[in-house]
Amino acid sequence: MKKKTIGMISSYSALANRADWLWQQTPYPFGTWKNIQLQATASIPDYLLMYQFDFPKKHQKKSFLSSFRRSKQPEIQIESLFRGVRKENIIYLLREPPLDEVVEKHKIAYQEAEKYCGYVSGPDDFAPNPDYMPAIWYHNNSFRDLNEMPPPEKISPCSWITSGISRTANHRQRLEFLKSLQTSGVKVDFYGRDLPSWVQSLGELANKWYAMSPYYYNLAIENYSGNSWYVSEKLWDALLAWCLPIYYGGSAADKLLPPGSFLRLPSLDAKGIAYIQEVTANPDAWYAAKDAIAEARQIILHELNLMNWLANFVERQG
Repeated sequence: MKKKTIGMISSYSALANRADWLWQQTPYPFGTWKNIQLQATASIPDYLLMYQFDFPKKHQKKSFLSSFRRSKQPEIQIESLFRGVRKENIIYLLREPPLDEVVEKHKIAYQEAEKYCGYVSGPDDFAPNPDYMPAIWYHNNSFRDLNEMPPPEKISPCSWITSGISRTANHRQRLEFLKSLQTSGVKVDFYGRDLPSWVQSLGELANKWYAMSPYYYNLAIENYSGNSWYVSEKLWDALLAWCLPIYYGGSAADKLLPPGSFLRLPSLDAKGIAYIQEVTANPDAWYAAKDAIAEARQIILHELNLMNWLANFVERQG
């Protein structure tokens, strides 16, 4: 049977012209997985994935001068982006968390998506089809490498890869926790981009693998923990690097992963810092969780994988 081709469009600028997007999440050439072939830039795909796509804002009434300038740049006709794919074969997946600051924006996005897409989903209770975001990960390792490797050598206690983003209350809470954790003297290595100057950071990363695989534990702290749908690559990346995640997030992870494959950080305060200090003082918890981590890795690679989700969607469509 001929495989169905899936194209993709996204408002993430780094994905705009990525012909090989998600190919690292399959062991087969050219983005194939079961009954599908993911060809993001395909000109005439059978299906189209709108992946965190921001619909153009409606023109608002402005000054004569701004209207004149805008008239020289015709408004994008959204249908022209669909490459001839019929509505029932267009999938809209929103993957950003429903932070208070963007809830109204998400609601508008879902309303727009329902006009053009046969399936609309996101990690929000108010989404047309509330659901977790299928797994993507940010290691450069091949699928076969991740699938077959034994645990790498572990030589350091704990790492945290984060960023200095501070545009929402949740982001600022995370930065305050980082400051408190650093001041506490607990042994954690910090990595990430745009971190404040007061962070004793080891720098930015081109490949998260190198800041995870040598560590027994990894702090996986979500930007949002307020519902039962949202879980991000922070958890998948840690487990695929054979870390035991110390996880702060919602209950979605409990539904998706086996018991014992991650630890729950109780809070972003002194109690949470004391917990990190106790767990990371020795590798005992990692050794106890080793089998559960191995099981979780196989679930991520073969079941939660976005490639697998797309293949199952196409199969249901018949």
